[in-house]
Parts: sequence; C-alpha cells; structure tokens
Amino acid sequence: MLTRLIVYFAYFLKASKRYQRTKLFFYDLLENAGSPLKSYFDVFMICLVMLSVFLLIYEVDHKLGESEVLFERCVISLFIAEYLLRGWLYSDNHKIILEHYEKAEYLNVPFRLGKVTGIILAKKIKYIFTPLALIDLLAILPTYRPLRVMRIFLLFRLFKLFRYFNSIKVFARILVSRRFELVTLGIFLGFLVFIGSTAIYLFENPANGGQVKNLFEGFYWAVVTVATVGYGDISPQTTGGRIIAMVLILVGLGVLSFLVSIIVTAFNEEMDELRENSTYAALNRFDDFIIICGFGRVGQHIARQLEKDQLNFVIIDPKEANVLKAKRLGYLVIHEDASKNGVIQNAGINNGATAVICTTGDDVINVYITLTSRHLNPGIKIISRANNQDNVKKLYQAGASNVIQPFEIAGMVVAEYIGQPVAFEAILGIIREESHIIMETLCVHPGSFIERMSIAEIDFEKRKLMLLGIISANPVHQKHKNSYPIKNQHFYFNPESFFVLRDGDLLVVIGREYSIDYFRDQIEKSRLKRGRKR
Repeated sequence: MLTRLIVYFAYFLKASKRYQRTKLFFYDLLENAGSPLKSYFDVFMICLVMLSVFLLIYEVDHKLGESEVLFERCVISLFIAEYLLRGWLYSDNHKIILEHYEKAEYLNVPFRLGKVTGIILAKKIKYIFTPLALIDLLAILPTYRPLRVMRIFLLFRLFKLFRYFNSIKVFARILVSRRFELVTLGIFLGFLVFIGSTAIYLFENPANGGQVKNLFEGFYWAVVTVATVGYGDISPQTTGGRIIAMVLILVGLGVLSFLVSIIVTAFNEEMDELRENSTYAALNRFDDFIIICGFGRVGQHIARQLEKDQLNFVIIDPKEANVLKAKRLGYLVIHEDASKNGVIQNAGINNGATAVICTTGDDVINVYITLTSRHLNPGIKIISRANNQDNVKKLYQAGASNVIQPFEIAGMVVAEYIGQPVAFEAILGIIREESHIIMETLCVHPGSFIERMSIAEIDFEKRKLMLLGIISANPVHQKHKNSYPIKNQHFYFNPESFFVLRDGDLLVVIGREYSIDYFRDQIEKSRLKRGRKR
C-alpha cells in the first residue's frame, strides 16, 4: 500500500506543471549561472553574509539587542532554507522512483522500495559531503550560542562567499585542474618541512646552546623559513643549524617559484574562458542584441553603425588579430569559430538575439553558419554576405533572410555613376557619413499620387532628390535591367525613366532630410485625400 502511494505521488509530481515551474524557479534562483535572477540573489546573499559576519564580530564586545537577535535568526533561517533547497535541487527523487519502478514493471520483477530509498539517500549524502554543502552547513553552526567554541565556524560564513563570486569559483576550479601538480608539490614540501624541523631540533636544542625547545618549535621555524618570512624569534646559533637554514631558504624559494608558475600557467590557460564568461554574462543583461559572425572590413563597418545607433551586439571571430581589434574598440567579442556547433547557441541565439549577420570572407562558412542559425532558431532574421554570385541561391536555400553582395554593389555603383561624379560623391559621402545628405526608403501606398506614375513624370531632380533604386516584388517590373535579386523581391538599381511605379514598391532616394520629409508628406496627403473622395 505504501509503495503504491509513493509511486502514485511520483507520477503526480511528474505531471504537475506547478511543481515543475516551482523547481525551475528555484533552479534559476540558486544554480542557473545564465539566469538574471541568480545574479540578483547572489548580490543579496553577499550583502547578507557580510552583515551577519559584522554582527557576530560586534557581538564579541557588545550585547545584542532584540532587533539584532531577530536579524540573526532571519539570516540563519534563510541559510537553512537555501541549504535545504539546494539539497532538493541536487536530485529528482520522483524520477529515480519512476525509473526503477518502470524498469521493474518492464522486466516483470518486484519493485524494491527499500533499494530505491537507499539510492535516494546515497545521492543526498553525496551532496551533503560536497565542499560547498559542507561550508553551507558549517556557516549555520555559529548561531548556537551556548557552545562558544562553535564561534570558530564564523569563518565558514566568509567561505560561503565562494558560492556567489564567480571569480572565486574560477580560482577554485583552476586549483582543482592542477591537483596533481599541487599534490606532488605538497608532498615534497611536507618532506622538506619534516626534514628541516627534525634537523634544526637536533642541532638547535637547548643542550647544544640553541633556542628550539621541542619538535613543534622546530616545525614552526621550518615553515617560517621555507616561506622566506623569517620572523627572527628563533634564529640558529650553531653552524649546523645555519647550514640547514640556508638550504631551507634556497629550496623554499624554488618551491614558491614552482607554485607561482603552476598557478600562473593555469590562469593563462583559463583566461580566454574567463573573458568569454564575462561576455556571456554581459549578453544575459541585454533584452535584445545582434550576433555578428566575422570582424573583417564588412563586419567592422556594421559594428560601427550598430554602435552609432546604440544597438547591442556581440562579435564572433576565430582570428586573434580581429578579436584584439574588437576588444580595443570596446566591443563584446567571443574568440571562437562561429561555424562550430554550440558557439552560436552559447552566444544566445535563442536567448535574446534578434538577428545573425554572417560577414566572413568565406561563402562556405557563411552557408554553414546560416544553416546552423536557422536550425537553432527558425524565426530569427539572418543576413549573410555572398562574395560569389553563384552562392547567393545557396545562402537563401540555407535559410538566409537577406543576402548582400558588397563587391557587386560597389561595382554597380561605380559603373552607373562613373560619368556622374556629383552623384557618386553624394553616395560616397553617405557611406562615409561625411555629408548632410541621407538615404531613405519611401513606400508607394495604394491611392497615392505617385502610384502608376513613371519615373520621368515624378521628376526627382525638381524635388531635389536622387532616385537610387526601387525595391519591388511585383513581377511586371522584371523586364527592366539592373535587377538585383533579394529574398522574394528585386532591387532595381538606377531604373529607366519609363519605369512605372506600382502599389507596394519602395523608393530608395537620396537627398536632404527636409526634402525627403516634404516628399513623404505629399505622398501621405494624396493617399488620404483620395481615400476621403472614395
């Protein structure tokens, strides 16, 4: 009966959306490094731990009032709740029960509740003896005031900060990664201190006129000497003792140098990961951002414009030179190959990214990044660069929303305006942002006066505007030359004078801002006026 009840309850927890949401909330609060909620909680706990430590120090020479005692109890209650919640999150008991129950049902063997209970308890005990869990537990003990000796565990409240400072966690991980070297060095250092303390006791005991009264003082002197501290409270008097001191100092310098080299090497190896972690942390603070894959000439121009427009973005590039340049400019950058599985996913393509821009100089890499991005996020906007006309169709098939061909566009501009230096300089000035002229798109709304008018009839020159091109999805325009395909549309560059505008066409015009605004107002007023007549 009890077994059936427990299994039923396990199935209930598995199906309960409220239970899953609750557990996910506490996971984001306590464990999920990518959750903004955890960052706020970490800051709160750091402040709380520091306040509780100051309160315990204050209590040494002062009697606590009711408010201070109440605060201490609240802090301890929160520490206990956090400890229990972390133990709860460490493993899913209902999943363990159901896994063994369903396996027993499938094999048609008895379900042993006692065995499953033992497995669950083993997992919880394993958590209890993890270093951070032990620190959490010991941080609670100083509140037991009748035993003053328990105050020594006050230090573990400070160790509890390991949980909330990522840099401290990284340092601990680096030490663990060099465990073999550090253990080897520790064993050697232990033998060195043992030999040194024994030797100095033999040479410097009071019978020989020395100051070392017992083996513990010899041990103390050996540790101080190896560490090259040299307090001077115990100094060798005999020749043998001085020789031992010189040997320990020289060997101690070597040991310390070796220790520093181990830690520095480990930090250098982990430095790239530390920088990437800080980049990911910064991205988590953004509600939306753009991913730029490749920081060559095209990527640099795009980044500069996005920065000017105060848009958030992150750069992914495998080249060290490009990464260093991006860092000098103060951009967020990830030193990775965006074509590798997981890089774009870790960059946040499903967690705040609004667009992916592929600007590498290799069309194959751009196709692969486009395929990966579209697979990871079917709804994201992807703009890809194509260096070869033959690869434009492949990029669209891979999932690109738009494809740009910078070299072809530049060639078309030069070819069309080589005989019109004024127009060419205007376009160049816009690109370099050196003039007061801007580029804008104007929509041909149904009912506006320019609908079904030809380019010649509009007379852009009289309106102090220059028509750069027309974007349209209307198939009637496909007979015109200078057609540049974009997804489901075409861009008609420098269209002929007999080009007739249709509903939905977009005019790409160049001119002063007030000229463009005046022309836009005329289009809107004519559309509204014709609508009222109808």
